[in-house]
Amino acid sequence: MGVSTSSPEEGIAIVTVDFPPVNALPVHGWYDLATAVHAAGADPKVRCVVLAAAGRGFNAGVDIKEMQRTPGHDALLGANRGCFEAFAAVYDCEVPVVAAVQGFCLGGGIGLVGNADAIVASDDATFGLPELDRGALGAATHLARLVPQHVMRTLYYTSRTVTAEELHRHGSVWQVVPRDRLTDAAVALAGEIAAKDGTLLRLAKAAINGIDPVDVHRSYRFEQGFTFEANLSGIADRVRNTFGTSTGTGTGSSTTRGQRS
Repeated sequence: MGVSTSSPEEGIAIVTVDFPPVNALPVHGWYDLATAVHAAGADPKVRCVVLAAAGRGFNAGVDIKEMQRTPGHDALLGANRGCFEAFAAVYDCEVPVVAAVQGFCLGGGIGLVGNADAIVASDDATFGLPELDRGALGAATHLARLVPQHVMRTLYYTSRTVTAEELHRHGSVWQVVPRDRLTDAAVALAGEIAAKDGTLLRLAKAAINGIDPVDVHRSYRFEQGFTFEANLSGIADRVRNTFGTSTGTGTGSSTTRGQRS
């Protein structure tokens, strides 16, 4: 359980997240993920990183049980900062990052895949931001990298999810495959990327990030401020109370105490 790194082929590192039962990450999990991605990208032998997850789904956000048992705002601040670090690690990774997504990809998962360079998904994968249903805000920055502006707004306001096939039609998911072929497909794409010169790949990643029309770090940090405001004002608690008792342990990115975010 936790975050691990493996190397199935020369030039490829797979960073795998495994936090049963639903990959809802505690604060330290987000930081561990950031550290692992940074380390993989900094390894001169690595030319592409695959970001993967074990279990039923790719990511269900933060661990709300940790939020509920932690007094004050420490868990909220830790999760906000941890998510920021993990999302930034994917975006700033020195080499391209391929996200391999199965099952649910919610909240914080959107932050990760939205900052990846390429996405391969299983045919049962779904993507969404249930933040408004959980008294939170955040990761619209990253959802906007997956779908057109008006689709993003509608998904955000309604808390609906979209399928991998729908994102494939929008052009953000590179390939949709049966779940049992997901790892092979992601590694195959990573292998095609890793076949390029490592120094040139690093220059290409820096160049592409440099021409990005949106500063994802500043944009996401701006969103997080509104999540904290919702928490301090009591709005978040009121919305969570109307939602009722959740059955999972998390679904989100910028979090407030006790929410599935």
